[in-house]
Amino acid sequence: MTDFPKQVSAVDLTGFCIDIFTAAGLSNDHARQWADMLVWANLRGVDSHGVLRIPRYMDLLAEGSIKPKPEMTVATSAGATCVLDADRAPGAVGMNRALDEAIARAKQVHIGWCVARDITHAGAVGFFAEKAARAGMIGMVMTASRPMMAYYGAADAGVSTNPLAMALPRTGHDPIVFDMSTAKIPFGKILSARDKGEMIPDDWGLDAAGQPTNDPAKVKTVLPLGGPKGSGLSLMIECLTSLAASNPVLEPILTGKPPDRLMHMNGLAVVIDLAAFGGLETFGLNVDALAEALTGLPKMAGVERLYMPGERGGEVAVKRLAEGIPMPKGTWDRLGEVASKYNIAMPQTA
Repeated sequence: MTDFPKQVSAVDLTGFCIDIFTAAGLSNDHARQWADMLVWANLRGVDSHGVLRIPRYMDLLAEGSIKPKPEMTVATSAGATCVLDADRAPGAVGMNRALDEAIARAKQVHIGWCVARDITHAGAVGFFAEKAARAGMIGMVMTASRPMMAYYGAADAGVSTNPLAMALPRTGHDPIVFDMSTAKIPFGKILSARDKGEMIPDDWGLDAAGQPTNDPAKVKTVLPLGGPKGSGLSLMIECLTSLAASNPVLEPILTGKPPDRLMHMNGLAVVIDLAAFGGLETFGLNVDALAEALTGLPKMAGVERLYMPGERGGEVAVKRLAEGIPMPKGTWDRLGEVASKYNIAMPQTA
């Protein structure tokens, strides 16, 4: 155990991911899109949405829940809006296409709104919102999935931990990237406490009887962020994505209707062209001025620095680009099993 965590360069880890995904039948372009999203998450310290997901993704590819060669089509298109049928594409591939469709429309009419139907797990949605910001536009991305979180006041899961990300361009700085889940705590933290044998606060989740529990092994349903605020926001994301795509996720499951799809998720990419509001430079300078004012406020005791959304992850990325991405033993071993199955060499370590 003394040689863990292993350090892997972003370049080597990206190449490894591409090799794995192409071995599973993806095109090189689609494999790179998926790899770029996963490594982006690892670089920023969001390891729960990084390469540790690969073994599960490979299982979903093998069973057909994720299609390695999806036939994505624009089902409907009207002005600034469209519906993309993602055909169970890998989440990163489907949401990249949705973002591209939204950007193309924003260049024409200053706003683009693309609902993506039948995507699969999209991972760190801040990745897609940031791409819009780096193109000089405002980006907003969200996804909807199966019930995992309590609707406020309910004793069982009724909504999902739907993520929402927004990104803004700045002048001479990296974009501001706000990326959140509607849950009070990521389920990964509950799993981590379970692995460590630690108890959790009783406002993190409910057990099978719908009662608060301190035992992470008994958590069946996570609780929403801010009570009715988190569950209400999750509900609205389901409406803006799934219902707008005529592809409901929550209601069929809650009412016991038999599933008609192996993977049942939807997403939304919204892009706003700042040229419609006076231009990118003015907006970026105003964002910079606001950021400087906020980060210049007096700090509470023990606080070393005030951050803009995304800045902390940016600092982690700089460090990991220089030193490598840490791979814990559990993640490394599971990736090794996948690599062995496809006769692919593990990435070099520092």
